[in-house]
This record gives sequence, structure tokens and C-alpha cells, in this order.
Amino acid sequence: MLRIIDARSGEPVDAVPVRRGLTRVEVHVPGYDSSALRALLVADVLLRALELGGTPVWALLTADRDQAELHAGAAALGIRPFEDLGEVGPAWGESQVVHVVGEGGATPDGVRVAVAPVETPGPAEGTDPAVVRLALLTTPRNTPARLDGSALGQAQETLVRWRRAVAVWARQPSRPVPDEVRGRLRTAWEDDLDVPEVLRVLKWVEDSELPEGARFETYAYADRLLGLELTRDLGAPS
Repeated sequence: MLRIIDARSGEPVDAVPVRRGLTRVEVHVPGYDSSALRALLVADVLLRALELGGTPVWALLTADRDQAELHAGAAALGIRPFEDLGEVGPAWGESQVVHVVGEGGATPDGVRVAVAPVETPGPAEGTDPAVVRLALLTTPRNTPARLDGSALGQAQETLVRWRRAVAVWARQPSRPVPDEVRGRLRTAWEDDLDVPEVLRVLKWVEDSELPEGARFETYAYADRLLGLELTRDLGAPS
């Protein structure tokens, strides 16, 4: 079961309703900037983790300004569409609400997931959005992130290498994700949404002696959480 640290109390709480039902995830940011996009990205991964566990979700955004820019920036990073909170009717049917808040945003009552800011300006024009996504996911969400040349360069190198490896592994007979690996992945993201640990597990799989078909299925499975399009190069010339 997914448990997250409530920023108000510092204690872990269940992100999944006690009785199976809807979890509403609300993102609160002042306006458009790299830090706001990071908060939306954290919420996107949280929603993916909940859905992987079978929990239905409702994604909502509240911002003081720049709603159009936020929606466009989120779409570029592969973040799902969020409904504007001010445009929807009263909540109904949900039994859990999780608020994702960026620095300088609102401090609503209820369970809060705090996201540290991005300390440097956004990436240069033309940077692959998936590279930006990976660079942000590599840093724990409660640690300020830096989108400088070094961070983006490392993310690009990793993303290119993994996509090429996945395309090669896909040519071999498919093998199931090993139970131990699946367990390590789920333990990581269900423990306060520890995405950096998920990435470390993938690095271990990359360097392991597991059958290539199992490595392919592992990366495809983990990408349901990460949203990095790791299978994008399937069928491309080697």
C-alpha cells in the first residue's frame, strides 16, 4: 500500500482510502515556473502509482495565475491533464484527498506532499522534455533540484542508453519480471514515492545477468510509473 510522508506532521499516512474508492490529488502552485512544473510532475507520478495499485484517481490543479501556461508546460513533460479546481463542481464520492504543494503555494488542510523548488531556470529551448522529466525525477522531491547543464547531460546520457538497451532487449523472447525485482520496485514507490530508488533498481537490472527479455519487461513495467517512453525506440535501426 502506498504511504507518503505528510508534510504537516512528518508522519507517514496511507495515500489509498481505507475503503476502496476515489483518491483526489490536488496540486497547489502560485503560477507558471519550473518549480510549479516539478510539483505537477510529482503529482503525476503519485497518480500513476495509485493507479498501478488499482486506486481510481481524480487530478485537479489550483493556481493563482498562468493556468494556460501550466497546462501547456505539463503536457510537454508528459504530465497528464489536470482539471482546474475552480471549474469543477463539488467533490463527490472520494474518501481520500492528497494535496501536492510547491514552495510559496497554498497550505490547505489535509494530507500534504511538499515539493522543493527548482533552483535554476528551466532548460534551454530544444531540450528533450523526457530528459527534463528524468533530471527532475532523479532528485528526491524534498530536495531542491537543479536543471543545469550537468544534470541535463547526465539525464540525457542515461535516457539514450536505456532506450537503446530496451530496444535491443526487446528482440529476445519475453520473460516475466522477476518477483524479487517487481517487489523491489513496488517497495520503492510505495515507500513515500521513492522514485530515485526506482531508478537505482533499474540501474541494477541494467548491469545484472537477468535474461534480456526479463530486463525488457522490467523496464516497460517501471515506465508505467516513470513516464519516460523507454520503449520509444523499439524497431528503430540499431
